[in-house]
Amino acid sequence: MDPTLAEMGSHLSDAMKILESGQIETAEDTGRRRLSWRDIPGPLQGDGQNVVTILQLVQNLMHDDEDKQAHRMQYVGEQGHMALLGHSLAAYISVLDRDRLRKLTTRILSDTTLWLCRLFRYENGSAYYHEDDREGLVKVCRLVINARYEDYATEGFTVLSVKQPVIYQSASCRPGLGQHLCSQLGLPLSSLCIVPCNTMFGSQHQMDIALLDKLIRDDVETGKLPLLLIANAGTPGAGHTDKLSRLKELCVQYNVWLHVEGVNLATLVLGQISSVVTAATKCDSMTLTPGPWLGLPAVPAVTLYRHEDPALSLAAGLTSSQPVEKLRALPLWLSLQYLGHDGIVERIRHSAHLSQTLLEQLKSLTSIKTSDVIDSEISLLEALSMVEDELSSPVVVFRFSQDTSSASSGGSVEGYFSGDREVQDSLNRWLGEQLALLVPTSGVDVVELEDEGVCVRFNPLMTAAALGTQESDVALLVEKLAEMVPVLSCTLRFRLDFREEVLQHACLSYIEDLSWPGLGAVRYESRRTDLEEGKRQQELEKINTELLKKLRELDTDLEFSTGPEFSEERNCIFIGMATEDLDVAALVDTIASTGREIEESGKLLENMTEVVRKGILEAELQLQKASEEKLMEEGVLRQIPLVSSVVNWFSPVQSSVKGRTFNLAAGSLDTTDPIYAMKAQTNKEGSSETPTATAKRLPGQKLFRRSGAGSDSFSETSSVCHLEETFREPLPAETSEHTESDLEVPHTPPFHAEETSVSDQRVPDGQGAEPDSIR
Repeated sequence: MDPTLAEMGSHLSDAMKILESGQIETAEDTGRRRLSWRDIPGPLQGDGQNVVTILQLVQNLMHDDEDKQAHRMQYVGEQGHMALLGHSLAAYISVLDRDRLRKLTTRILSDTTLWLCRLFRYENGSAYYHEDDREGLVKVCRLVINARYEDYATEGFTVLSVKQPVIYQSASCRPGLGQHLCSQLGLPLSSLCIVPCNTMFGSQHQMDIALLDKLIRDDVETGKLPLLLIANAGTPGAGHTDKLSRLKELCVQYNVWLHVEGVNLATLVLGQISSVVTAATKCDSMTLTPGPWLGLPAVPAVTLYRHEDPALSLAAGLTSSQPVEKLRALPLWLSLQYLGHDGIVERIRHSAHLSQTLLEQLKSLTSIKTSDVIDSEISLLEALSMVEDELSSPVVVFRFSQDTSSASSGGSVEGYFSGDREVQDSLNRWLGEQLALLVPTSGVDVVELEDEGVCVRFNPLMTAAALGTQESDVALLVEKLAEMVPVLSCTLRFRLDFREEVLQHACLSYIEDLSWPGLGAVRYESRRTDLEEGKRQQELEKINTELLKKLRELDTDLEFSTGPEFSEERNCIFIGMATEDLDVAALVDTIASTGREIEESGKLLENMTEVVRKGILEAELQLQKASEEKLMEEGVLRQIPLVSSVVNWFSPVQSSVKGRTFNLAAGSLDTTDPIYAMKAQTNKEGSSETPTATAKRLPGQKLFRRSGAGSDSFSETSSVCHLEETFREPLPAETSEHTESDLEVPHTPPFHAEETSVSDQRVPDGQGAEPDSIR
């Protein structure tokens, strides 16, 4: 073996280990790097760095310090290393002499094209390798323009004005594809014709062939030139396949180029495939993406086409005389040899088997819709065609759809939320996000279809090879889905009940947000009308923020949040998914009562400053008045320190100082005479008083549960009630049997404002006066 090639493979292996391990950098290196300026762009260092240091820098740039543990580089396997080695070999081979390079690139290109044409049953085809999966279609369009307009090579775009070319595209094609074609070819958007899909018969994602025939005839009659038709063998959303055999007949009739793309083309390598997908082998061109199908990173997409004139292919850019450009096929050439024919077929078969397994298990779940509901009568041929298309597609699309007949007495679906698509879409979006989070190796994602709405998509051909999806992952996906369906059903049923309960409280406002996947949103409205709009909004924000904090502290399964990040509603409390045993009335009552407590406490704190200020001013006036009365009663001589003792010795005087207490609730100064008069009785009653026993819950019991919802909640509620009775009933008898002197002093005696006021008094020596005190 060439030592250079061996060293290249060794270096690539070492580099992949460094990038994948994430454990080369020590703690000391991490601390040193955080203090350095290495991650900040700067001038190129003069002395250079070694390979390990450069790879370490690349790793640091790939993984930030915060998410280094959470986002590891995906393991690509040995076949992935072969694809990456192909890029290094392409750079190495490019330095060979011209004759040897031409011979090598010709062999690589011819081998790869032959293998792909045999794998995907595309006879006598040529191949164009490109990085952007849309670039092959652009080059094919240029090929067709050169073929249909004889003077295009010399006259350019001026010949297009005589007969405007028309490109037909299915409405189910990926968004932006037709606009990209017109942009790259310099054609106006009027040259793009979007063909609607079937609305009466067949799949909702298949091109309407009768309407396409009418559109082509109309364009021909108006002097336009039908140029190219883009069909789908697996739509980007639902994975449906157009009726390619009938489309091919129509294209032959009007001399239109037929191009096919889609994920279902991968099933052409299998032994048994449906006739719907087999018809793709008769099309004029097709675009393949073997990279995600086989789990190969950085391999190019391939466009297979049939054309007899190599000069036009060269003019369109489908072939090149530059040997370096032919090296694009080298990573794919290496990977296909590493996998072999059996390995390629096995990977595609494994993905198709995963789809069929999931589809069979989903049909046993209630409230899960896996195919379109056929409302109108169709022919037997159309029905068989739909069934065949569904079985041949490796894409499984499903969504949650509430069955109104299964609604229990705990809630109501009819009349408000049963037919609301936006609510169903929000629930399905939440379902897809949760499944992707709980089972990341399944590769499910959320897709929004025009007719069905938001759905969950399982497309193993695009994800299974990279993520290593197995049947156990599919089983786990179905298990998690079965656990979430009751939660979705209960939430959908309780949404209307929650709305009705909120509307019964004057202090609460129901916020209509159909995009929220949960019970709904509520806002506590302040009952104060004496505030300006700005201050009222501040007060509203303060109350609802504190209310949200209080609700989050409750021991419950419900989730309370401020809602979506870009929600238009502000100062709201969004409530998440519900369970079967939820007591909606208790939940709303708790929200209303907690909001009132927060508002009342806020009013008390707001008025406290003013009350205390007025009380202090009044107390100062009272103290000043009492000082003046004392001066008038005792005289001036008794105010002098040395003289007062002599005067008091000759003529003793008994001062009458009045004690006062400040009542915060009333905001007034009161005399302390009633306190002394009722001191004995107050002490007696306070010693025999015990705190009121509050309701307690057993460990594990959650709030807002209905007692009759299930056996667990019923047993917990019964035990709580029995526990409260055992604490409450013996208490009066025990108190009556003992005298006041025999009562035990509790560890935390009850607090009484009157006792605190009396205990804090300071009586002057020799005087029985009551000093000023504040309660």
